[in-house]
Amino acid sequence: MTGPLRVVVADDQALVRTGFTMILAADGIDVVGEAADGAEAVEAVRRTRPDVVLMDIRMPEVDGLEATRRILTGTPGEPRVIILTTFDLDHFVYAALSAGASGFLLKDVTPEHLVAAVRMVRDGDALLAPAITRRLVERYACRDPDTSALHRDLAALTPREAEVLRLLAQGLSNAELAARLRLSEATVKTHVARILAKLGLRDRVQAVVVAYETGLVSPGARRNADGG
Repeated sequence: MTGPLRVVVADDQALVRTGFTMILAADGIDVVGEAADGAEAVEAVRRTRPDVVLMDIRMPEVDGLEATRRILTGTPGEPRVIILTTFDLDHFVYAALSAGASGFLLKDVTPEHLVAAVRMVRDGDALLAPAITRRLVERYACRDPDTSALHRDLAALTPREAEVLRLLAQGLSNAELAARLRLSEATVKTHVARILAKLGLRDRVQAVVVAYETGLVSPGARRNADGG
């Protein structure tokens, strides 16, 4: 990637915005906008076209979930969204992941982790281990009528790709997938890339959500697969 990494920070607490801005700026990351509520966040993103948005989930007027939906459906280039929360298993976080967010951070994140997370997401990686996403999905999938489910037709996948997606959703890493399927990690990465492309997904987080919400994987699948 060329040019500085550009970030918008959205949080209704000025102290949080200032702190995150200082941490990112100290590492050469350009904070191009700040917002105190979701409406301001949407406007800041449209005005500045950032690479990444740090989005508080609980804000007045327009909350972070609705702001995430608006940004990821109406912004050219679609920046990556990282949800900020004080609760690591908040159902709003699951809804945001379903709406297209690339992961979440707790607000007490260390400066080093914050910087690494922003860079990781800008480079196209998901900010959640599949197992953590799986735990969120198992707890909240199909329970929240307000959740914006990702409806995808899995018929576009080959049998091998469907198998890779099923194992991915159970929390297996690329190395574990390669060992299970007796493939090279490079081949596994190719399969994952094709799955994301065919289903129109941004990252592995969305892939896990889709696998559960389409019924490809059921809660408890990893335990059953492992014989535990």
